[in-house]
Amino acid sequence: MGKIICFISEEFADFEITLAFHKIRNIGKKEIVSAGYSYDAVMSESGLHYQPDLTVSEVIGLDDVEGLIIPGGPIRNQREELSELIRKLDREKKLLAAICNGPQYLARAGVLNQRKFTTSCSVERIEKLGVDDPFPRENVLDLRVVRDGHVITANGRAFIDFSFALFDYLDIYQGKQEERDQLFIDIMNR
Repeated sequence: MGKIICFISEEFADFEITLAFHKIRNIGKKEIVSAGYSYDAVMSESGLHYQPDLTVSEVIGLDDVEGLIIPGGPIRNQREELSELIRKLDREKKLLAAICNGPQYLARAGVLNQRKFTTSCSVERIEKLGVDDPFPRENVLDLRVVRDGHVITANGRAFIDFSFALFDYLDIYQGKQEERDQLFIDIMNR
């Protein structure tokens, strides 16, 4: 069984990924591993502290990584080891998924140059921050979720849709359609 890696950094939007990871772990029986630039705990956008299981550099050396999921958070600089991990997983055609501002990391690693994607990070927001726009804007689609091969991106407001795109990609409800349908009904009735 491969590992699903979650990149965590200061002020990441933990609420965007909790449903996905809950079901990936408990229904899909996948191993979830958090990775940061160091072992230092980070504080999420919600104020909770998270301790990385591994560093990004350590994850690069693993043979059993099934995918990388990147939650949203602030626009920030990117270290080379994260770009290296993303490019490695892209070459191996492993799952690369990012939501909200998370696609910034995929863009800086170059994997969105030839793919359609979506993001919550608008041109106006980038200009207001006064930072270089990492996105190949000619490839952006104004959709809630976009899947282009093994790459899944989503707007931040579409975290439920993002979760279901991950479930479908990972096929965690194979043979469990009733459970999947009930989850969808429960979420929609809240």
